Amino acid sequence: MKKIITIWFYSLIITGMFLFLSTGCSKKNDNNNPVSTNITVTDIDGNIYHAVTIGTQVWMAENLKTTRFNNGDSIPLVISILDWRVLSSPGYCWFNDDASIYKNTYGALYNWYTINSGKLAPEGWHVPTDAEWTILIDFLGGVQIAGGKMKEAGTAHWVSPNTGADNSSGFSALPGGYRGNSENFEECGGHGYWWTGSQSNSFSAWTRHLEYDSDWVNRYEFPQTYGFSVRCIKD
Repeated sequence: MKKIITIWFYSLIITGMFLFLSTGCSKKNDNNNPVSTNITVTDIDGNIYHAVTIGTQVWMAENLKTTRFNNGDSIPLVISILDWRVLSSPGYCWFNDDASIYKNTYGALYNWYTINSGKLAPEGWHVPTDAEWTILIDFLGGVQIAGGKMKEAGTAHWVSPNTGADNSSGFSALPGGYRGNSENFEECGGHGYWWTGSQSNSFSAWTRHLEYDSDWVNRYEFPQTYGFSVRCIKD
């Protein structure tokens, strides 16, 4: 009997160690969904991004910052606001035209013609459609609360109060601001805008927007000449 108890005791220890090791490389979000912490993707410039599994999708957990298309062609860097506002072809910029401050944290701002090229994302990835963004937001509980689960927590990058932010999804959204047609650069630190791959009409395309004082996810259409951040999703 003592031998049986001893075997049973050691079996419990082994089982416990196995469970610990099998879950040690992931965490759970509040939808009981495993959030992987060891997925990475590399763009053609050699930038390495962390990625996260959310529901049935795999998303980059950082904004894109490539300066080249996935076929090796350069994306034009457009500095002048006068040139930017009339552009009807691909282009990108850095917030305030300062890569040294904004590139590594917030990524690049791309116009929608860059997205529409079909060559922006790393191989095996793509810019998510409007419908794919909706799948993500619905999985996280809907537009009224999903933003808090998507935003990086705290105020290291977000303006206070960063309402509802707990980043339980692992999406780690950051407020990269945008580039418009007249106001040039605006709202870095307070607002994040991301292009979808879906047009709303011949002049505009759909975006998603997060802000510092709300945990809503907003859906807006903007002119394709605007410069917004980009997240990619795995094919």
